[in-house]
Amino acid sequence: MKPKPLFIVTAVVEAGAGLALALAPSVLVSLLIGASLDMPGMVVARIAGVALLSLGLACWLTRNDGQSRAATGLTTALLLYNVAAVALLAYAGTGLGLSGIGLWPAVVLHAALAVWCLACLRSSGVNVASEN
Repeated sequence: MKPKPLFIVTAVVEAGAGLALALAPSVLVSLLIGASLDMPGMVVARIAGVALLSLGLACWLTRNDGQSRAATGLTTALLLYNVAAVALLAYAGTGLGLSGIGLWPAVVLHAALAVWCLACLRSSGVNVASEN
C-alpha cells in the first residue's frame, strides 16, 4: 500500500485542524471536549495548532516520496501521533467525562488513520516493533 493517499488525507485533516486551533482554539476545543479554554490554554492550543499545520505540511511535501526512508519515518511518526490521539481523546471522554459533538468522530478518525498507517508500514515491509 502506497502512503501517498494517506499523506494527502492527513495533510488536509491536520492542516485544517491546525488552522482551526491556531485561529479559533476555543471553538475547536468546545466541539471536541465541550469545555472552554483559559488564556494559558489558548496559547498552548495555538502552539498545538501550528504543530498540526507543520505536520500537515510535512505530509503534503512527502506525498510523492513513495517508499523512501523519509516517507517511512513520517508514516511511523503518524502512527504514534494517531495512537496517542485516540488514547488521549478516549480518556478525555471516558476517564474525565468530557465530551463535545466532535469527540467520538475524532477518536474514530484517528483510529482509522492509525490502521491506515499500519497497513502502509506492513506493505512496505517495515516491522515497527523491531525498527532501529
